[in-house]
Amino acid sequence: MKSISGKELAQVLERNGWSLLRIKGSHHIYGKQGSVIRISIPMHGNISLKTGLLKHLLKMAELKESDLD
Repeated sequence: MKSISGKELAQVLERNGWSLLRIKGSHHIYGKQGSVIRISIPMHGNISLKTGLLKHLLKMAELKESDLD
């Protein structure tokens, strides 16, 4: 799986209809219109997200690895 940073994942989510709801510390909370799901993305500079966390966040957002390109 391609490793990406939190900032890059945030851009992918925004391209797919998610919007930034709030920022709490170093975590950006995203939501989507008509959905109760909230996605919390850690923003720690350009440090890559761990593979397990990235898979979990993509699953919550109903995205696939191919959507990262």
